[in-house]
Amino acid sequence: MNNQQHAKQKRNDWFLFCWRHRITFRRKEMKIFCFLFPIILFKTFASVEKEVVSAFLAIDLHGKGNPDAVKALALLDELDQKSILPLLTAMNQANPIGDNWIRGAINQILKSSKFQPFPSSEIKGFIQNKENIGSSRRSAFELLQDFRPKLASSMVPKLINDPEPSLRREAVARLLNQASTALSDSESKKLYTRALTEARDAEQIKVASNALKEMGQEINLVELMGFLTEWELIGPFDNTERAGFGKTYEPETTNKESYPGKNGQVQWSPFSTSDSFGMLDINQKFGEIKEVLAYGKTDFYSDKDRKAQFRLGSKNAWKIWVNGKLLFARDEYHRGGTRVDQFILDGALRKGKNQIMVKVCQNEQTQHWTKQWEFCLRVTDPSGRAIKQARKK
Repeated sequence: MNNQQHAKQKRNDWFLFCWRHRITFRRKEMKIFCFLFPIILFKTFASVEKEVVSAFLAIDLHGKGNPDAVKALALLDELDQKSILPLLTAMNQANPIGDNWIRGAINQILKSSKFQPFPSSEIKGFIQNKENIGSSRRSAFELLQDFRPKLASSMVPKLINDPEPSLRREAVARLLNQASTALSDSESKKLYTRALTEARDAEQIKVASNALKEMGQEINLVELMGFLTEWELIGPFDNTERAGFGKTYEPETTNKESYPGKNGQVQWSPFSTSDSFGMLDINQKFGEIKEVLAYGKTDFYSDKDRKAQFRLGSKNAWKIWVNGKLLFARDEYHRGGTRVDQFILDGALRKGKNQIMVKVCQNEQTQHWTKQWEFCLRVTDPSGRAIKQARKK
C-alpha cells in the first residue's frame, strides 16, 4: 500500500467510525475536521519515517538490531519519495551494515512509489552540501544517474575539485574522454594536463601520464603521486609456517642498528627504488628466498599536524606502523597482484618527523606467481592528493 492508498484507507476508517457511532457534523465542525485530518496524517507519516530511520541506525556491526530493521521494512509502503532525503541524511550516521539497509529501503520506496514526483532538486542539494559524508553523497549521485541522468551529467564538471574521490573521478573521466577525442593535439594535451593535475585515482593518473608521454612530455610520477622510494631495510627474519607474521621481532619494540635474524645477525641498510610507481622489490635485496620476512622504515616530514592516508600496495602479508603505533595488518598472501592504492588506510601525521615502518612477509609457496616480495607506499590527504614532504630540520 503506498502513501496515497494509506491516506485513503485512514479517511475511510474515520468515516466508518463516525457512521457506526452516529456521529454527525455541523458545518463548523466539519471545517475543523477537514483542517485537522491532514495534520493527523502528517504526524502518522512522520512517526513512521522516524521509526524506520531509527531502526536502521540502531543496527550494529554484529547484527544486533536486525529484527527491528526487518519490521521497519514492512513500514516502507507507508512512505513515499519524500522520505528519500531523510534516509540519505541518515547514511551520514549509519555504519556499513545500516548503510546497506538504507540503500535497500530507498530502492524499495522507489519501486512502490514510482508514479510520484522524484525529489530531484532535494537530492541535488544533498550532493552539493559537502557537510554530508562522501559515501552518502555518492549514493545520492547514483540515484540521479539512474532516475535523472541529464541532471547528474550536468553536475559532473563541478565535481572536478570535490573532496569525495569517487565523485571527483567522474569529472576526471570526462576530461580524459574529451582529451582522447579532441580535434587537435594542443587541445588534447591541454585536457590531459588538467586531468593529470586534478586526478587522484591511480589508474586515471596512469592514463593521463601515458598519453602525455606519447606526446613527448616527461612526467615524474613518483613526485606527482608521492611515492616513498628511500627506505632502510632489515632482514631476513624467520617466517616458517607463516608464524612470523604474528611474532613480535625486536625491530617492532626497540631501535637498534642490528638484531638476530633467521641466519645470523642482520642490520639496517639503505634501499631505494627507481620504479615509476615506487615499487620496492625486496627480492633484489635478499634474493628469492621463502618463509622469511623483512622490515622497512623511512621518515616522513610534515609541516603540520594533519589527517593523512597511507596508501599501500602489496600481495604479501604485511603490517604498518606510524610513529610506533600499529595502523593496520593483513595476513594474506598472493591473492591477485600488487596494485597502487591497493589498501587505503586512514591515519595522521604530526608536525615534524614521522617514522613509518612496514613488515612484509613471504610464505612457503613456490609457484611462479608467488615469487613477488614487494610493496609500494604513498602518503596523501583524504582526497588522494600527495602530501609534499617538508624540509628536514
